[in-house]
Amino acid sequence: MLEIRNLKKTFGKFYALNGLDMDIGDGALYGFVGPNGAGKTTTIKIMTGLLEADEGQVLIDGVNVTGGLSQLKLKIGYVPDFFGVYDNLKVSEYMEFFASCYGINGLKARTRYMTLLEQVGLEDKVNFYVDGLSRGMKQRLCLARALIHDPSLLVMDEPTSGLDPRTRFEFKEILKELREQGKTILISSHVLSELSELCTDIGIIDQGKMVLSGSMEAILRRVNTSNPLIISILGSKEKALTILKSQPCVQTISVKEGNIMVQFVGDEEDEAVLLQQLVDAEVMVHGFIREPGSLESLFMQITDHDVEKAVLVHENESGI
Repeated sequence: MLEIRNLKKTFGKFYALNGLDMDIGDGALYGFVGPNGAGKTTTIKIMTGLLEADEGQVLIDGVNVTGGLSQLKLKIGYVPDFFGVYDNLKVSEYMEFFASCYGINGLKARTRYMTLLEQVGLEDKVNFYVDGLSRGMKQRLCLARALIHDPSLLVMDEPTSGLDPRTRFEFKEILKELREQGKTILISSHVLSELSELCTDIGIIDQGKMVLSGSMEAILRRVNTSNPLIISILGSKEKALTILKSQPCVQTISVKEGNIMVQFVGDEEDEAVLLQQLVDAEVMVHGFIREPGSLESLFMQITDHDVEKAVLVHENESGI
């Protein structure tokens, strides 16, 4: 669906993008994350045709962004992080206006936008004025507007920013439904715990380059395997320590609060072999688990910029 190759963009002497490569497959729900100033918004503006790149290529469903803006308009829906104010428009008028921008008018337009308003839970607000809606309702209306022409790619920049927990949950459910309908979705967000639950794929950008990308399953597996094993032993630990020291996958061993902490570079099969060795040696294993990890911790390891640590929003800080 989306291919980006060697994308570069400078502002004066500052490289906002410095050779960015990115691939998003059809039907993916792709999380696009990075520290403030990493180049996320610049990338989104280029792929939506709002900004011109200095170098590189962006293909959306085979169409080059720089040479096919008219075709691009039909293939992409954009939900920005800021909703404009429409003082004198009702929800119906707002949707009719944007439908007309894509040549959809009359009964066809009304049928289309009423279906979308029902999908985002705003069918009872059709005669309300837009500026009287809550922030969450405005975000859902913006999503409905972005879908009015049935685009194949939906690009969303911080769509749940500032929303209350219930509205965020409802918004996520809508996105899951859209993906099930075959939409490809790119979502930029700082709420990493939310993305880890929602996305099929993820890309981490830092200093204008892609530093890590892949399926969410593979990324989370990397998170887990990079964390130490916590082994709880009943009774003497000497026999367990002897076995651990002979294991080639064991890098470091330490004892903390009665537990053995093992930096272990093996996969799940290697873990199973180690556990079996301990059991066969009649070591009384009470607990055997990887220390819990998170997408946030991996993000911090990769970016490692103290000044940017404040961009992360954890669940307990955002009200969920």
